[in-house]
Amino acid sequence: MLRIAVPNKGSLADTAADMLREAGYTGRRDSKDLHVIDPQNDVEFFYLRPRDIATYVGSGALDVGITGRDLLRDVRGRAREIEALGFGDSTFRFAGPPGRFTQLSDLEGLRVASAYPGLVDGFLDDHGVAVDLVPLDGAVESAVRLGVADAVADVVSTGTTLRQAGLEIFGPVILESEAVVIQGPHEAAGTETLLRRLRGVMVARRYVLVDYDLPAALVDRAVAVAPGIESPTISPLRDPEWVAVRVMVPRKGVNGVMDELYAIGARAILVTAIHAARL
Repeated sequence: MLRIAVPNKGSLADTAADMLREAGYTGRRDSKDLHVIDPQNDVEFFYLRPRDIATYVGSGALDVGITGRDLLRDVRGRAREIEALGFGDSTFRFAGPPGRFTQLSDLEGLRVASAYPGLVDGFLDDHGVAVDLVPLDGAVESAVRLGVADAVADVVSTGTTLRQAGLEIFGPVILESEAVVIQGPHEAAGTETLLRRLRGVMVARRYVLVDYDLPAALVDRAVAVAPGIESPTISPLRDPEWVAVRVMVPRKGVNGVMDELYAIGARAILVTAIHAARL
């Protein structure tokens, strides 16, 4: 039975649970449940703190898990990333008082506060910069103002929070993070099925099916607008001069595609959501 670690709370928890449900797995019904068995799919789910998932998976206690790339790198254990899931994006940067720092080497010998000391330490080691790391659980942006650190390393979205704390971003990006599937030292039976299903969910979320009727003489022009994953499906209609076309199109921008197809001569254009897929 495949043992899967899932975030029990935090920004990744709800989307991870939704993806697993869309992939056909039976998850927990009560947010207090920490262990759920899905006998039909031969899996067990363990609901854990996101920060602990890489530790459990890396030790071999659990087979695979869903967590953030940042949390995986922070642990620096034996678990490894095997699939990116396309949600939970975040960027890690350094920040300090305006004008004080311009490059990474300016941090040499100073105090740097972060809620991800393992991640930051590994990054600085790779760049040959030695600092005094100050581990914090949260509110990292206040560390400089309160005199605990000279600079911080933290998650950045727009940078507004850091600017409000009187800090400015400098130096290279530490990490571009997102939700990922991680695996322990050994591949377990059922892992590939899990990945295939999750990939199917990601495809279903990114694409829609577009069906339309079209004069047969205009097929090449229409296919140039919407070529699909491999090739559109083209079927004859009762009128020999017309065909029916079915094609997968990225969900984002589908209305523009419909406009272009209509301008070419397509009619009866229909868009249908995809609930599951295997490519």
